[in-house]
Amino acid sequence: MFSSDYPSFSKKELDSIEKKNGKISKNRILDYEKNLELMQTYTPLKQLKYTNFYLNQLLPQYDDVIQHKEDYWATPKEFLITGFGDCEDYVIIKYFTLINLGFDEKKLFITVVKEGYHDGYHMVLSYFKTEGESPLVLDNLSFRILDLQTRKDLKANVFINSSGVYKLKNGDLVKVNQYSSQYIKLTKRIKIELQNS
Repeated sequence: MFSSDYPSFSKKELDSIEKKNGKISKNRILDYEKNLELMQTYTPLKQLKYTNFYLNQLLPQYDDVIQHKEDYWATPKEFLITGFGDCEDYVIIKYFTLINLGFDEKKLFITVVKEGYHDGYHMVLSYFKTEGESPLVLDNLSFRILDLQTRKDLKANVFINSSGVYKLKNGDLVKVNQYSSQYIKLTKRIKIELQNS
């Protein structure tokens, strides 16, 4: 759907970011690009583990503090520029990072879960390596990648990607909606970023 090298930054963008947001933002982006290049040489499993580990080191912050609005899905570029994110922002940048690394987008899902310890909603990235098997979970609250069945603290609600919204029924993904309005809003902002890069 998007250029496979998204998120990438032009020299013009980097100069503008340094001017507006400072050297730390620019260096964070350069470090991300350097690590992305390094990960190209890794096996798929190591790419999953390293993506989760590396991006979990960015600092968490709630949407109402960063964007002054709740439930805002930041684009990967916005997240890298600010260096702070909410759970959905980690999921989104991991989603696009793995697509950039060659993972099949049809196997990656932005996943809304009920989190057992605090009884609230949370978001993780699910990777269905093999159809019919429990997906692997990349979570900003954990450096370990475990399958969803093992994560007894999480109860999956919906799975979202560019092909629609799904629920898990008897181990199979069943489509329940053609699209997610939040996902559509996100992709529109990404398209604007690509036009302006």
